[in-house]
Amino acid sequence: MNPLESTRARPGEACTVTFDGRSLSALPGQTVAAALWAAGVTAWRSTRGAGRPRGVFCGIGVCFDCLVTVNGRPNQRACLVPARPGDVIRTQEGTGRDDD
Repeated sequence: MNPLESTRARPGEACTVTFDGRSLSALPGQTVAAALWAAGVTAWRSTRGAGRPRGVFCGIGVCFDCLVTVNGRPNQRACLVPARPGDVIRTQEGTGRDDD
């Protein structure tokens, strides 16, 4: 195989997820972060104290900048969680819990 030639790989059928009430497409195997980036969304969390916007920083699950709420579960790392059909993804405010 020549590494300079295309493998002609084709992704499977896209699924639909919801982000803050907006329908987005996600490809099979895409993480929540990748699906959000592909849709032009670059920030989906605000910091606890100052409310500063955050999105992907490290992209490998080491930091906690990309936290989102997925299907009612706060503190999910968007860079690690695979997007699944019908997922309801929400911007996370602070800790994502009602005690903020």
